Amino acid sequence: MKISIVGAGRAGTSFSSALIACGHDVQLLHHDELHLISSPDVILLTVPDDFIDVIALQIPQNKNQIVAHVAGSRTLSVLGSHPRVASIHPLMALPSGDLGAARLYGATYCVAGDDGIREIAGALNGRIITLSDEQRTLYHATAVVAANHLVTLMGHVKELAEAAGLSLEDFLPLAEQSLRDVKEVGPADALTGPASRGDMATIDAHLAALPEAERSTYVALANAAFELAEKRRSQLKA
Repeated sequence: MKISIVGAGRAGTSFSSALIACGHDVQLLHHDELHLISSPDVILLTVPDDFIDVIALQIPQNKNQIVAHVAGSRTLSVLGSHPRVASIHPLMALPSGDLGAARLYGATYCVAGDDGIREIAGALNGRIITLSDEQRTLYHATAVVAANHLVTLMGHVKELAEAAGLSLEDFLPLAEQSLRDVKEVGPADALTGPASRGDMATIDAHLAALPEAERSTYVALANAAFELAEKRRSQLKA
């Protein structure tokens, strides 16, 4: 398959490297190089979400090619009136270069539109899921929580660790084990700590010891932990 990728950021370079390795004929272009597109089977837009519609409008319509984007929260409407449109969103965080390309192999892909886009997911040995337009924004929000918010949480851990004279690395094994527990038994059963026991005295002591700038994050997460613990108790009673 001949593929032109428009957008040379992390997603674009990752898809380019992965698809070249799969044997596809790939042309990687910057957003201002649309005039260099040379009759591909697929034009894959990996530009920032807010610019997809702008770039799509600049591409001449051609019934023999698919115009697709990789945005998780956008529907096919941003691609305008091209005869064949699609989307393929990898449910995976993509750093640039070879590491991002490696993560695309075997990843889960949310696909929509022209069935031809499934060939790309298939070449990458991907698992395919499909969603309605109404589901896409919540799907993408969930992906943000699973990836971006988890990273942000580790930033919170880093600040607290350093305030205690330690480092993030001291706490990473605990975080990694907790994530493995979630995978094995689910969030409710993996939950431990003072909120799971209703130990308010310990939580109050924590809040007194925390740097002031970090307290609101701790409180928000403790409240969420209380709710998760309550769900667990309700399930045990049922």
